[in-house]
Amino acid sequence: MRRGLATLLPVLLATALSLPARAGLFDDDEARHRIEQLRVEVTELGKRADTVSRNQIDFANQVEAIKADIAKLRGQIEVLTYGLEAAQKRQQDFYVDLDNRLRKLEQPPAEVKPEAAKPDPALETRDYEAALAALKAAKYREAAIAFLAFLKTYPVSTLAASAHYWGGYAHAQAREHAAAAELFGKFAAGWPNDERTPSALESRAESLEAVKDVKGARATLEQLAEKYPNSEAGRKAKLRLKKK
Repeated sequence: MRRGLATLLPVLLATALSLPARAGLFDDDEARHRIEQLRVEVTELGKRADTVSRNQIDFANQVEAIKADIAKLRGQIEVLTYGLEAAQKRQQDFYVDLDNRLRKLEQPPAEVKPEAAKPDPALETRDYEAALAALKAAKYREAAIAFLAFLKTYPVSTLAASAHYWGGYAHAQAREHAAAAELFGKFAAGWPNDERTPSALESRAESLEAVKDVKGARATLEQLAEKYPNSEAGRKAKLRLKKK
């Protein structure tokens, strides 16, 4: 009996001593398993954050693309609107000219004086229409050159105002901002009562900002806000000046 107990005691003692070690091993495995789970969760959260970030960037790009399309459509609407007005103006001028010619025929002949050669109205109309067609086709560089040539050839044309305005617009679209600012400035100075003048001054300010002429841009915004306070461009100019 005593010999059996002596044999069992070492075994029981070894078993008792090994129990904490096994419990510690179990605790370590559980901790490692939990750490691995947390790592997986962190990775998944990172992937979700990346997805959300990409979606936000895509959404911002879509918004900018939509804004650009809206601006382009607005420009096309303006081109078509003023093209129609220009056609109506030319028709009116034609009838006025015809009436003046008839009146001259009814009057007694006067002393004939040499007159400077006048440009051909048909050729003048053709050149303006060609420049406008290039603008409608979004050939901005070509349109800008055509409008400048028109103004040089027909400086006192009844279409000079529109040639200045659309010439400035074409230069701005072609990113030739210095030339655009000059034409928009001449338009605003020459035709201050034209309904397009506030828009011309707003575009001039934007072109001056593009060429880093901060002082000139601010002066143009101040002019716009002061002379055309009730126009949409004038109201926007006031807000921009408050932010500066």
